[in-house]
Parts: sequence; C-alpha cells; structure tokens
Amino acid sequence: MSYEYNKQDVYDFAAVIQTEKHEKGNELFFSQCPYCHGGNHGDKDTFSINLENGTFNCFRSGCAKHGHFVELARDFGFELDFGETKKYKQLPQKKIETRPAAITYLESRGIGEAVCRRYRITTARDNPNVLVFPFYDENNIMQFVKYRKTNFDKTKDKNKEWSETGAKPILFGMQQCEDRETLVITEGQIDSLSLAEAGIKNAVSVPTGARGFTWYQHCADWIDEFREIIVFGDNENGQITLVNELQARVKQKLREVRVKDYLGEKDTNDILRRYGKNAIVQAVENAEVPKLKNVKKLSDVKSVNLNDMPKIRTGLYELDRVIGGLYLGQVSLWSGRRGEGKSTLVSQIIAEAIEQSWNVFAYSGELPDFHFKRWLDMQLAGPNYLTKGTDAFGEEYYSIGADVQDKINDWYSDKIYIYDNAYIPESTVEMETLVATVEKVIKQYDAKLICLDNLMTAMERVDGKGDLYTAQSNFVWDLKSIAMKYNVHIMLVAHPRKTKEGEMTNDDISGSGDISNKVDTVVFYGRNAGTEGAGHINVTKNRLTGRLAVGKNAIETQYSKSSKRIATCSKDSDRSYGWEKMQKSACDSGFYVLPGDTECPF
Repeated sequence: MSYEYNKQDVYDFAAVIQTEKHEKGNELFFSQCPYCHGGNHGDKDTFSINLENGTFNCFRSGCAKHGHFVELARDFGFELDFGETKKYKQLPQKKIETRPAAITYLESRGIGEAVCRRYRITTARDNPNVLVFPFYDENNIMQFVKYRKTNFDKTKDKNKEWSETGAKPILFGMQQCEDRETLVITEGQIDSLSLAEAGIKNAVSVPTGARGFTWYQHCADWIDEFREIIVFGDNENGQITLVNELQARVKQKLREVRVKDYLGEKDTNDILRRYGKNAIVQAVENAEVPKLKNVKKLSDVKSVNLNDMPKIRTGLYELDRVIGGLYLGQVSLWSGRRGEGKSTLVSQIIAEAIEQSWNVFAYSGELPDFHFKRWLDMQLAGPNYLTKGTDAFGEEYYSIGADVQDKINDWYSDKIYIYDNAYIPESTVEMETLVATVEKVIKQYDAKLICLDNLMTAMERVDGKGDLYTAQSNFVWDLKSIAMKYNVHIMLVAHPRKTKEGEMTNDDISGSGDISNKVDTVVFYGRNAGTEGAGHINVTKNRLTGRLAVGKNAIETQYSKSSKRIATCSKDSDRSYGWEKMQKSACDSGFYVLPGDTECPF
C-alpha cells in the first residue's frame, strides 16, 4: 500500500538518528546531513526536510542528496506505516523468577526487594551480571525486554544496554500503574524504579533513551487516558530530557521537574541515593508547567508609544506622514516597474539616513559599486553643486567637482558600507551567506539601515537554495529575524512579477507569494506615463499604523534628472546635507570645522 506522508514521522526520524534540529519556516533543518555529515569541514545546517511535502535536500554541492522522506527513511532503516501492521516478535509469556543477583544489585542503587519483585526484575539465567527488565503492557502481556550489564567495562564491553530484537517497544512499568491520574515518565528503567521506591505511583520509563520515540505510536492511546503528565528526565546541563519531544505529542497538561529540585544531580536514582526518598517526592510535587520559549505573558510586554519608537525618516514628507518613517526592528519591501526609479528612491533614503547619523550597509546586486556611489553622491550634492556639461553627442550630463567630492567622501567615510561584489574567497571555507555578512556588519559597524537591492541577485549570495521559492521565503524570514534581534531596519528591493497596466499590488511582486506577507511595509514607486519627472508612491501595506496610500491617495512625486532627487512636496525641495557645513581649515591635521569656528583643536 502507499505511504501517506505524516510530518510527525519526520520528527520521529530526527529523534531516532539523534540529530540536533531546528525549524525555519516550513523547513526542518538538521545540524548535519545524515548522508555526508557536513563533508570534510563538518558544514552545519546544510540539510533540511520540507515539513509540508516531505522533500529533503542536502545543499552541499559535494553531496546534493535529495528526494522524498520515504527514500530517506528507507536509506536509514526507519520504518514507516505503509498501511500494513508490522508484526513484532511474540515473547514467551511465562512466570519470571526474580533472582538474588537482581535484588542485590538494585539494593546497591537504593531500590528495595519489594519494588524489584513487583516489577519482576531478574538476571539472565546464564549470567548474573546481566540485569533483565521485562516490559508489560496494560493487559499484562510482556512485549519488550531490555538488558543491562551491571559490571560494564567500557574498555572491554561494546554495549552497556541492549534490547530484545524484533520486540514491540512500549513504556516500562505500564502494567504496574495504579490509576489514570498522574503519569510520571523517566528516561531509564532504574529511574522509574527509584520513583516507585519513593512511593510515587504510575512511574514509567521510555525503552530506548531520550531520543528514541518509536514506542509512542504503541502507547499514545494509553497515555491519553491520564489526566496529566510529569516528565522526570535526565538533567543535561540545565535542560531536562524528554520534555520537548513529549510536549509536542501529548494532548494533556504536561509538567516538568524543576532543575533546582535535581539538587545538582543528573537523574532520579542519583537523587535517591544521595538525598533519599523525600527529595524525590518533593521534586515530583514541585513540578511546573514548562515555560514555552516563544510565549510570554502579555502583562510582561512593555507598553510602547509608536511616536516614541526609534525610526529613520525617509526625508520625503508625505511618505513619512503615511508610514511614520522606517521603524527599527522591521523589514520593508520596495518595488516598482523596471527602470522607473525604485533604486533611486532607496538611494535617496540612504542619504537621509546618513544625515540623521544612522550607519548604513548597502548591497547592490545590479549596479557596479562606482555607479551606486555616483548616484548617491549626486543626490547628496544637489543641484547647487553639480557642473553641467555636454558630451560628444550633444547630450547633457552632470558631474561633481573634486572639492565637493572630497567633502562628501569625508562626511560619510565611517557611515556607509557596501558589499564588495568583486570579492572572491580564496577557499570554500571563507564563503559565507549574505545573511551572515549582514549580521557581521551590524555588529562590527553598528549599521542600523540595511538596504538589499534586489531580492533575486541577493539570492545568488544565499547558499543552499533548494527550491527557489522556499529559499526566498526563508531568506526574508531570516531578514525579519535579524531586524528584530538587532533592532535595525532592512529595506529589500524586489522586481515586479510582471508588467501590467494600472496600479501594482502585493501579489505582483516577483518570487515567493508569501514574501509580502512576511515584511512589515510594502512600497511601490513609479513614473507617470507621458511625463518627464512626475511619479507616484503607493503604500500597499503598513503593519504598524495601518495607513495606506493607494489609488487617489497615492503620493505624488517629482524627479530631478540632474540631481537624481525625488520630492513629494515643497517641504522636500532645496534639501541640504551635513557635508555642506564642513569647511576645511588650514590646520595640517585636515580637521573640518563648522562655519564660525576659527581655531583648529589640534
């Protein structure tokens, strides 16, 4: 029969192969590819499974394994449900004799004879140093057996514990549970026996450690009968095992033993032997509902006045009136028809950010660095500082004098940085994603405005694309996470999906359909047909304030061919920037002083 994809199988597979994982959008990323293990350099996060359709990809070119989860499960021996009931080994149902060696060993671990006999613990017939744990289900049928060497020597022995092959994995202690009130789940059999020794009823343990969850499908209905679950896993560096996996599965309320109630010990049996039964009882009674990392009380959220939030003004009066400015912690999307000036608009906003003393990082995937610089410098210079000329064909052009250019360079010297498209890493080890570069620039140069022009060329700097639309969606999600983490604003330029008459909408943006859903603001800029410099700005999404500018309310603009400046009203005209106020003193230090200052400070 055909396999019906179930995303829970993906989580179970990850648990069985014992890999670290994290979710990003609809993708579940593994710390390393199970096929190539990250190659010679141990590359991280290069393998993911799409949780929606089950496709998997290794993004390393040296591996490039891809396919469907069914193939992945086959390659690693992970059993899936193909509509056929798996047949497990039928274990002999005979009375178990509790042998003295089992009692002696458990007593050395603080567990008495009564508990040993109740759970029918014994030793192997031919080896008193092999402890035997029989697993009985709620119907008193032995389904699984676990073995443990009591004299384990890691220099000689290969395995400390092993299981009966082909047996049905279930929870240890199911048959000994007394009611359906509180179920306490531990990681090891000796831990659950320690709870029983302390008088805690309904103590069970998983069969194959914290990462093995093949047992869950056989015990899920039985677990559902309990009112609540308490997890008493192992304390691994302040993290309690089993909690996250069980929290994702069980339907009822779940509590976990507090880290401080482990009293510095690793597990239940350690607590029992060192501090006694009462410490176990107190730990269970004090168990708390685990705090969700991504959930907090609304009362703990700080009240914020939107007018007081830090923002970067665009310098366009009417646009700032609508959107309030570029708020830190957000991502804005800028689009418009090709060749109509969206990059010019972004460049002008960069000039405004520098004027407001915000540091800027720019990525321009289409323009050479000198072209990007020339455009920005002309906007900063303005019409009063441009020299008009005529080329060999009689066409007018504008240039910036050397003295003005020097002042502009000095003014923004430590304020704006640009991605070096010409950089070629000496080895693959030096290669990094654009996202990684953005994070480094933010931390190293204190950049608060990040401008990425544009989405498609930026994707060329993103490793491990896989499906393009999925990669785009993940990329924008990464940008949103960075904006919130570092409290910066990220402007992302994207081309429209197609050219059409009339106003453009969020659905017209090229690429993944949910890009506009992930960003906070969407702005379109375009020129009015049949005019020299008239244009308009549409604001089609504004998550923070809700104000839009569409249709008759679109923001009218004027474009200057000479200075490349865009204005929305008279308030934007005759804009001057800080470099104009700087005059070079006669001091050899080259220090710049403001008009009116007469002395060099050096």
